[in-house]
Amino acid sequence: MADYDKPWLSYRDQLQQLKDRGLTITDESRALTHLQRIGYYRLSGYWYAFRQRSNVCCPLDKRGRPVLKKGKTDYLALDAFKPGATFQQAVDLYVFDKRLRLLALDGLERIEVGLRVDIAHTLGRLDPYAYLNPALLHEEFAQKIEQKTGLTPLHKWQEGHARLINRSRETFIQHHKKKYGLPVPIWIASEVWDFGTLSHLFGGMREKEQDAIAARYGISNGRVFASWLRSLNHLRNVCAHHSRLWNRNITDQPRRPAAGEAPLFEYGWKDAHIQARPFLLLCIVQHLLTTINPTSTWWQRLTALLNEFPDLTPVGIDLDGMGIIEGWENWEWREQQ
Repeated sequence: MADYDKPWLSYRDQLQQLKDRGLTITDESRALTHLQRIGYYRLSGYWYAFRQRSNVCCPLDKRGRPVLKKGKTDYLALDAFKPGATFQQAVDLYVFDKRLRLLALDGLERIEVGLRVDIAHTLGRLDPYAYLNPALLHEEFAQKIEQKTGLTPLHKWQEGHARLINRSRETFIQHHKKKYGLPVPIWIASEVWDFGTLSHLFGGMREKEQDAIAARYGISNGRVFASWLRSLNHLRNVCAHHSRLWNRNITDQPRRPAAGEAPLFEYGWKDAHIQARPFLLLCIVQHLLTTINPTSTWWQRLTALLNEFPDLTPVGIDLDGMGIIEGWENWEWREQQ
């Protein structure tokens, strides 16, 4: 590992470094304020795409060994910025990304609440404490012991559940613990579960129950639906931690549904770039909202935001970085039957 040798820089030194590298600063006072309030490092994630690239190369480490696997080549980001790149463009992109994260969280909140009801109602019908009953969950989730930990996935999930119950200060949780003790019925416990807890439990449900819930959203395969929820949990974590979203590479990608089940955006699974970008997840959010809240204006608000994407033509950036699917502006969403 290389030693970190980058020095601390004052805000004015940071600004001067950007100028020396070719980034245009039209209002120095305002730029300094942004560096003080947003931070150089956070903003660098947005002006990274403004940097010039090297010719195709095979980078080597200090020992002269290829950095990339199997001799692959790449284009390295240089310190110098592309002609026409400005500090304000980076700020505009940052503001767009912030608005995108907030809008995504708004849609995900509604999905999380609806998913709580789906899971609690489906499992609660079998047993009010189904999350403690291995026989009512998928065998691999409930019984397969992980060799590294000696625990089943269910054991690990139950540990997380217990932490959420024990640290909850919700009146209804305190009342139940005082009057009835533990455990807490699933329709009560689920109200303090976060999106990750919900998606993990759904992934551990039996296929019959998974399919029943997925069918509500027009998806026939519950395992596909489980992958959607895992991807949405990743999206939720990105947004909740204020991380860059607009062109993020999605590593936990959603699986393709059966033909005709997501007709408006099924092309997204035919293009590797689109499948690895956030627009596909935003389409899934809207797909679920057509069942959870058919009168929602979420997609209209997303459309309005995308139409306000900053003009970054000078640096060759547009909505393609999000994985936009051609024709999205004309889509008409219909409630799932």
